[in-house]
Amino acid sequence: MSVQDGRGHTILPRTRKSRAILAILAMGSPKPVLRGTLAELLWSRREKEQARASLRQCVHELQDTLGADWGHLFQAERHHLCLKGPELSADLPAIAQDPDMTVEALARFSDLLLADLDGLDPAFDRWLKEERARCNRIARTIGETLLARVDDPIDGVAVSKALLAIERTHQGAWRMLMRGHAANGDLGAALDCYDACRGAITSAGDLALSREIEDLAARLRDQLGSRADHGDAQPVNITALLEPAPRRDNAQLRLLVAPLRPIGEDRDGLAAGLSEEIATGLSKFRWISCLHGVAPGEINADPATQDVDMAVEGTVQQAGSRVRIIVKLVDRRTEGEIVWAGRFDRTMTDPLSLQDELGAAIVAQIDPELMRHEGKRPSRKDTSEATAQDLLLRALPGIYRLDKEGFLRSRQLLEASLEADPSSSVTNGWLAYWNLLYVGQGWAEDPEASTAEAAQLAERAVILDPSDARALTLAGHVRAFLAKHPEEAIALHERAIALNPNMALAWCFSGLSHFYLGQHAEALRRIRQAIALSPSDPHGFFFDMALILPSLLEGDYDSAITAGRRAIEMNPLFSSTYKGYLAVLGIAGRLREAKEILDRLMRLEPDFSVQEAILRSPMIRPGDVARYAEGLRLAGLQEFTPHTPARLPPSRAAPRLVEHSSIDLVANPTHSPLRHAG
Repeated sequence: MSVQDGRGHTILPRTRKSRAILAILAMGSPKPVLRGTLAELLWSRREKEQARASLRQCVHELQDTLGADWGHLFQAERHHLCLKGPELSADLPAIAQDPDMTVEALARFSDLLLADLDGLDPAFDRWLKEERARCNRIARTIGETLLARVDDPIDGVAVSKALLAIERTHQGAWRMLMRGHAANGDLGAALDCYDACRGAITSAGDLALSREIEDLAARLRDQLGSRADHGDAQPVNITALLEPAPRRDNAQLRLLVAPLRPIGEDRDGLAAGLSEEIATGLSKFRWISCLHGVAPGEINADPATQDVDMAVEGTVQQAGSRVRIIVKLVDRRTEGEIVWAGRFDRTMTDPLSLQDELGAAIVAQIDPELMRHEGKRPSRKDTSEATAQDLLLRALPGIYRLDKEGFLRSRQLLEASLEADPSSSVTNGWLAYWNLLYVGQGWAEDPEASTAEAAQLAERAVILDPSDARALTLAGHVRAFLAKHPEEAIALHERAIALNPNMALAWCFSGLSHFYLGQHAEALRRIRQAIALSPSDPHGFFFDMALILPSLLEGDYDSAITAGRRAIEMNPLFSSTYKGYLAVLGIAGRLREAKEILDRLMRLEPDFSVQEAILRSPMIRPGDVARYAEGLRLAGLQEFTPHTPARLPPSRAAPRLVEHSSIDLVANPTHSPLRHAG
């Protein structure tokens, strides 16, 4: 830790606990910190009065240290302390805002936060551990965002090295570093990176090398072998190294997007352009291996497409300004069974805009329909013979339906899928989501253990593949709902949407994160975008549930009630719907309906109470939580869980460092007279 003024003079208290107080205040600035909180953090093993007396001594030391020049930044009130002013800046970006997405910003996190303040007090050590983990998450967010923006692998070398200095097991960074060295023609350095990556992953113990890294290493060895056979003059085939190898195994669904057939004149080339748009959009889903350009009648004649699983076919018809597109999803393994069909009627305006709109709508509906069909499709293989992809898809119907027996069976299938392929980012993400629902449904025997497992799996999913949009958004929702860090989750959702703007689930989860932060109008806009993209989504009940509380807090009771009724009709086993719906009915004074909904909720979660609602709520603004709890009380929900002592959530049971679940770090480079460096 260091503190300097604009002239480079060091301003640092003599005692370590005074330094810790200064660090806490600087990291929390401009928010005040309760004296009681500071006493509990730094003197947790002392009596209350002794702790308060020790705190007063540190306050005097801080006042003397800052002196006449900087004492005005330190505000010591009766109940709280605060460090704020335009002259104050910290060397970490604000958590609650978008951090600087630069390599320089990433480099700030390479050193351990406040490494010289370890061991002051067990309570402070726990706080410091949480803040270091938070900094690590921010650093990964910055690094992964920068990696996703890289077009030329050579430009990704610096980003990869900076991210690996923070997260040694980050396989996305290792892969980019290998590709960067390969693009520079240094295949030996690229393979050295593979060896270093393998060593880091082996040391971690619970990770496995991703298939992408293993595949890239194999292609590097092939290139080196070719150079050895033909001499160093043999040129390096950079394209072969940097393009992903085609996947011909059972790990991905083989989907053909056939050219749409125009009926009549295709004046604006809409059929060809829309076919390209659909193929491009579907290729962004990592579980799909997408082929394009072969007509349905030519499939059997083309050896490359003979093992196609599914095909997208359709027609385009124009009559004046009217356009009609009919799209079918056909199972080639069952003699052309049509498993889904959609009709899209539009008015022709700008052909390119229409192509974008229709492509997004079609792609967003095909992905969940594919998952639903593959999950239900009978398989001749038993669990011991099924591929990791088969097992994952079989698990999804139980997750969607939420009947307890099928839901628990889904976990067994997900675990078997991970055993078959530990490097699957998608399966890690779905198992994290499973734990989230397990806690949310009130079924978890040990909610803390399930929460911790969900967080670990979500982090692993992102580490395994930072470019997997589904894994990113699943990890983001776990981080927002269970870890109660919606501001960090938003960054993951935004990256997921940037990678795959047609993923309805990412739009819904993103909307929920904005809702947790109190940004209700933006939340509703994003959730409605999810519904517009995929109106028949298997998660449709979840999308409608997500509308309930933001609508309530915006004062739109009618929309909230409509969404609640629709969500229950679509899935009467999802307990979260009943909770938001019950709060709306209570506030709206519709007590007869509330009694019926309360009875149904109690059958699903007999121990649910206002206390539990507050405990689990990820909403950050106290007013939002209070409004939710008020509605539940008015609807007749019991205050406390029967037969258990009254308890409050950890974040509200005792004074915390700040009111919210995150700490805002001040970054104000325009004012440099006093600079705090963590």
